[in-house]
Amino acid sequence: MRLLVTGGAGFIGSNYVRMLLDGSLVGVSKLIILDKLTYSGNKSNLKGLNQSDYEFVQGDICDSDLVSKLTKKVDSVVNFAAESHVDRSIDSSKEFFQTNVIGTHTLLEVARRNNLGSFIQISTDEVYGSITEGSWDESFPLLPNSPYAASKASGDLISQAFFRTYGIDVRITRCSNNYGPYQFPEKVIPLFITNLLKNKKVPLYGDGLNVRDWLHVTDHCRGIHLVLTKGKAGDIFNIGGGRELSNIELTRVILSAMGSGEENIEKVTDRLGHDFRYSLNIEKIERDLGYKPEINFDLGISQTIEWYKNNEEWWKPLVIQ
Repeated sequence: MRLLVTGGAGFIGSNYVRMLLDGSLVGVSKLIILDKLTYSGNKSNLKGLNQSDYEFVQGDICDSDLVSKLTKKVDSVVNFAAESHVDRSIDSSKEFFQTNVIGTHTLLEVARRNNLGSFIQISTDEVYGSITEGSWDESFPLLPNSPYAASKASGDLISQAFFRTYGIDVRITRCSNNYGPYQFPEKVIPLFITNLLKNKKVPLYGDGLNVRDWLHVTDHCRGIHLVLTKGKAGDIFNIGGGRELSNIELTRVILSAMGSGEENIEKVTDRLGHDFRYSLNIEKIERDLGYKPEINFDLGISQTIEWYKNNEEWWKPLVIQ
């Protein structure tokens, strides 16, 4: 398979690329990475990889001519390219709709014209909104609450429309909250870790009772690759980690693992429109593709903390001192 990975220098995309190149994920004979290299897309995320094993192109998924040129070289696309930070979308949403909606449409339109084999749209559990009890399966309606979630839901709907109207082999994955190495330090887990490494307090929204399911990035990448290699046109799969924690519970886990106490928590004003709980039902991908999360959260968070401890040269230039 010849594969184009968009957003391949970002957090999840670069982990996926690393797993392709180290043999953890198989079946790809040619790899092209397209990334705009905005603040969170970072070529240092690909440091140490053999550059002869892939082709890197700096560019925008909204650039139809560039995307068309690249898709003619491949069989499939995995689209990680996205603006993804909720707080940034609340402050300024335009870039989110440009990349997550117009960019996704551009990719799909080019895929249609070039008769691309398959197109994997990487999405998020946030498109479902918020759920108090139970878990969402893939049939739940999309009820996004933040500008970020609305932009991703729009991308999902465009993807489904291109499958139904044009018959393009589009498959959608919706993941829970990711964590792991190379995650930009504005997200909660690397933010808390790096703050504590700098002897700063950790900012906890509101009462800390909002609940998220946590998914190690390597488990997510395995799930995506199963969808790419074993899924079928029109499929939608939830990919979760199976460990729900309130934000205060997550904070305590990180504090304890780093030898800190709750005196290092700084309560901050809650996020506007803060979704209370996300919870994915992953029975479909378990049943149809044989997926199960393998990384135990306690082990995964310990390894993640160690990674940030050992890679200050990566994260220090990215954070506000």
